[in-house]
Amino acid sequence: MDPTASAETTRATASAVPALIVEDIHKSFGPVEVLKGVSLTANDGDVISIIGSSGSGKSTLLRCINLLESPDRGRIHLGGEELALKQKPGVGLVAADHRQITRMRAQIGFVFQNFNLWSHLTILENVIEAPIHVAKVGKAEATARAEALLAKAGIADKRHNYPSQLSGGQQQRAAIVRALAMEPRVMLFDEPTSALDPELVDEVLGVMRGLADEGRTMLVVTHEMRFAREVSSEVVFLHEGRVHEKGPPSTVFQAPSSERCRQFLASYL
Repeated sequence: MDPTASAETTRATASAVPALIVEDIHKSFGPVEVLKGVSLTANDGDVISIIGSSGSGKSTLLRCINLLESPDRGRIHLGGEELALKQKPGVGLVAADHRQITRMRAQIGFVFQNFNLWSHLTILENVIEAPIHVAKVGKAEATARAEALLAKAGIADKRHNYPSQLSGGQQQRAAIVRALAMEPRVMLFDEPTSALDPELVDEVLGVMRGLADEGRTMLVVTHEMRFAREVSSEVVFLHEGRVHEKGPPSTVFQAPSSERCRQFLASYL
């Protein structure tokens, strides 16, 4: 069976309400307009790969979704709930309700390029920190959940180690587990393999493929075209802050309508 067709046809929508809607996001840094009105919708179980050249706005888009960056304009809905925003002069849109943004961020897992694990905590302590202190889960329950997730990611034997004692691939798998421990509705991945040596990339992508098979909703900024082609339900190509192409991977990779997208893919395929 064609793996691309399989990925496109086996996504189950658990709810009629989209998991995430991003509408008309604009973001500038000084005089440079990085995002020029980007919109996308992710239903439950979707895996959306966001591709494009460096500087096209991919990472900025992800960071705007949970307000790690303040967009200048736009709207964000999570599970049918609109994020309340207000303009802050000189900054952009910020959360209007602290309790709401705290609650909504708990439903959005974020995996960074450079792991961002707390160096002074063991891997297990990294994973249980947010469930205990943010979600108010009991320590025993948080620990049991963490150990099960670490085993699934193949690093249960590293749970008492510190991040510096792990390889880059192991650290990134631990970072994925830390995000999953909060049981988020949506997972955001910002080039999760870009900081890894080539031989470690597949172990991280393997975990991500497993999450896709489980029906996790994922937005993945990536340069791994094989992953985007085989695992995604939708591929979005950004160029100069705009969506130039989007659709199922079979269309985007085999018959893109955007000349710029064709040029970009030619450099990878």
